[in-house]
Amino acid sequence: MNEHILVVEDDPAISTGLVDLLEGEGYEVTLVADGLEAVVAFESKGPSLVLLDVMIPGQSGYDVLRQIRTRDTQTPVLMLTAKGQEVDKVVGLELGADDYIVKPFGLQELLARIRAALRRSSASRSAAGSGTTGNPAGGGTARASDSRAADARHAAFHADELRFGDVVVNARTLELHRSGDTTPITKRELSLLREFVAHDGEVLDRADLLERIWGVRYEGTTRTLDQHIAKLRQKVEDDPANPRHIRTVHGVGYRFYSEPPAE
Repeated sequence: MNEHILVVEDDPAISTGLVDLLEGEGYEVTLVADGLEAVVAFESKGPSLVLLDVMIPGQSGYDVLRQIRTRDTQTPVLMLTAKGQEVDKVVGLELGADDYIVKPFGLQELLARIRAALRRSSASRSAAGSGTTGNPAGGGTARASDSRAADARHAAFHADELRFGDVVVNARTLELHRSGDTTPITKRELSLLREFVAHDGEVLDRADLLERIWGVRYEGTTRTLDQHIAKLRQKVEDDPANPRHIRTVHGVGYRFYSEPPAE
């Protein structure tokens, strides 16, 4: 069965080209031109991925994204934004978009981002639905340790709940509970926390984190990542200026501790 892409775009000059391109690549495509139709189509069609323009009639792309994420936190959503509108990118990512594409965009770049998002989604769903197999006898201590680490990482990436220190994160409701307070988190923040918990105590390179979470290898600025880390620290740290869980490794990236070591 072909993967199904929901395209939400009101500009015929763009939407016609998108439909032709995607159908030519073998995707099944549903095209709608406004926000109200987009929500209905998402619920009725159950697409594999959504291409969502920010500026659409009926409801804005942001409103559509909010409604999608209340129903589904897994289906990839790629936002289409006007060139130079950085605020569109930031707001979209904060609301749970998986990626953004700036108009005018290259067709090959668009296809590459779609394929990458679908691969990540497929891998996540496959891993979530698979069982865990035991270690072969005589595998040795190192192999057993590697297997336990892999099991821990699998659990972190697919658990409905993450716990560290006094923090409890509900992956289904996208809520973070700490010290009696409940704070909403974005899908991107959840992905970062999963990555950190899965690699507890390890140094994670900034570029690697950007590739794992955003799906694109960044060779330039890591400002987007650093901004997300700063916001996460506001939610999980007693003193964000002196973090104990998410620590900066200068010149490299970050190291996460679920239980911070004694100073």
